[in-house]
Amino acid sequence: MRIITGSARGRKLKAPKNTNNSNIRPTSDSVKEAIFSAIQFDIGGAVVADLFAGTGQLGIEALSRGAKFVFFADNSPESIAVIRENLKLCGFTDNTEISPLSAAAFLKKTTAIFDIAFLDPPYGEDLINRTLPDLIPKINENGLIVCEYEKECRVLDTCGNFKIRKTYKHGKKFITIYGAKTLK
Repeated sequence: MRIITGSARGRKLKAPKNTNNSNIRPTSDSVKEAIFSAIQFDIGGAVVADLFAGTGQLGIEALSRGAKFVFFADNSPESIAVIRENLKLCGFTDNTEISPLSAAAFLKKTTAIFDIAFLDPPYGEDLINRTLPDLIPKINENGLIVCEYEKECRVLDTCGNFKIRKTYKHGKKFITIYGAKTLK
């Protein structure tokens, strides 16, 4: 697991020691590259939410590519420790906030408005569909929501003014991007 491009290009990120007994599934480099290729023109200067952050790699990749600020939320103490370590390794401790909360609790608490949100929750719990209604009011009207999920998951076609703009299949994983505008 590494940062693909940008100011922290090539930095290797840490993962929890025992991912077999954890809900953490780090996104593969090929899937991460596909995600960032799809949103590359929206990242510069963006305020980002990395919900269900796990290792923090999606938010850190966004910072490396020019995001202005990233909020990380995860309710696992192990994940929070790994995120802190990865941010320190990449030199991104100043323009971040880490919340040791579930995505739902974080979204209820925060007053921030995001340009991009990443949702890569544990599989099999329908967390994307349960999170979207709380997230939509926190996304700016031109923002994007990027979801990574397993094929058994059926994501909503629309939520508020946001609708599916594109869905990509990568092996057994799917990536769906929601937006209220057309992708560039």
